Amino acid sequence: MPNTTLLVASSDEHFRESVRDSLINLPDVKIVAEYQEVAANLYIRVLQDLERHPHAGLIVDISGDPEGSIKAIEKVKQAAPDLFVMVSNFSADGETVIQCMRAGANEFLLQPIKRTEFREAMGRLERAPRHGGGGGSKLGKIYTFIGTRGGVGTTTMAVNFASVLAQRKVSTVAIDLDWIGNDVAMQLGASPQYTLMEVGENLERLDQALFEGFVTRDPLGFFLVGPPDALEQHGHFSDHQLREFATFLVEKYDAIAIDGGRNISNDLVLAAAQVSAAVFLVIDQEFPSIRNAQRYISFLMRMGLNQDQIKVVVNRYTKKISSNQASLEQIQQTLNQAVFYGIPSSPAVIASINKGRPFVANREQAGELDRVFRAFVDKATGGKKSEATEAMGKTA
Repeated sequence: MPNTTLLVASSDEHFRESVRDSLINLPDVKIVAEYQEVAANLYIRVLQDLERHPHAGLIVDISGDPEGSIKAIEKVKQAAPDLFVMVSNFSADGETVIQCMRAGANEFLLQPIKRTEFREAMGRLERAPRHGGGGGSKLGKIYTFIGTRGGVGTTTMAVNFASVLAQRKVSTVAIDLDWIGNDVAMQLGASPQYTLMEVGENLERLDQALFEGFVTRDPLGFFLVGPPDALEQHGHFSDHQLREFATFLVEKYDAIAIDGGRNISNDLVLAAAQVSAAVFLVIDQEFPSIRNAQRYISFLMRMGLNQDQIKVVVNRYTKKISSNQASLEQIQQTLNQAVFYGIPSSPAVIASINKGRPFVANREQAGELDRVFRAFVDKATGGKKSEATEAMGKTA
């Protein structure tokens, strides 16, 4: 196992490649995450990865936008004061270096990076005091649900996930990013007056009171915001606005559950995935769904996600498969990834959708489904550690 782990942030693939090349002769150093954007919300992804790699160091390429990158570094260091940060740029003028050090940088490396200087910097990273990178941050977490095809239950999963958290008095926001389906409001029996359009128009002055004043609040206690209901109102809520919105949300709320629909190549959905603590890839046991899951996992990893951020969830799971269905073992072998959880089929799902309320709101009617789903939420949020196979073994 490598002794030193590294996070790399740069919008330039050549820079990221040069860092990888510099590690060829350093077998004890491993890159555990790469970020393809150095933006104000960089600290969100850094903190998420520091939970898995608490002693990692961070190298940031500021050449694309020195001023904005230095501000991003400052926010990272505020969130994780003990993090060892290296900054790199093509020029090393005194003012830029001073600004980087004031922002909290520990090292400054001139580009193109020289192997000897890089090796020395890695040595200082390895010798640096290690107190744990997260610094006890209280930031909320984003959970995004993406379906590998229509009808696998993505919206139902996101809605009930937010509902369980709200029942547990966790401050929660549900976001619908499926501009075509827009089914979250329908499953909650809600008719929102304000949408993501209003969020985008008010981002610069958005505070918690304003946000909660114009979005819908579900009777269970969580907040809901999604796209306009009218299909012709496409609007202009960009991926950049989503990232800024995510920064606001994680500072104010404990959990954000996002219904990403099935359009994984949509810029909004991809941006949501990239700032998520976990992306739940919702599949069923039919072969088209599993084939798409292969493609989705490959795409997400090319876009900078780690494999452990991607959680495969089998909805309507059963042991008694038909000829056009795959077993748990076949799914895991095909995807080269363990299934995170299996949720059983239940007539309570359709009944709850027809009533416009989450099935977890009526625990007696949901029965075994309610128990299994709450165990899934426990595991997903770091609560009780239930094994996926244990829950799935009881859903045949």
